[in-house]
Amino acid sequence: MAKRLVEVFTAGCSVCEGAVQQVKDLACDNCEVVVYDLNKKCDTLECEAKVKEYGIKSVPAVAINGKLVGNNGIDTEALIAAGLGQ
Repeated sequence: MAKRLVEVFTAGCSVCEGAVQQVKDLACDNCEVVVYDLNKKCDTLECEAKVKEYGIKSVPAVAINGKLVGNNGIDTEALIAAGLGQ
């Protein structure tokens, strides 16, 4: 079974850190969690491109397998429905 890609977009703030921890706590062995801190930028500019591609308007935001799951904070039920931790 292929790994599920879980991308977490943050600004490095305490609220975002809590969201990252929540996602990591829900993740299973089949989930690959990648965290993008938009304040630190990405060496390859990949994170900025993904923000545009996914239509992210605020952080924290989570995408699972290339699809944005909520864009207004972390919704645990929506993340689980999208496959996080399964």
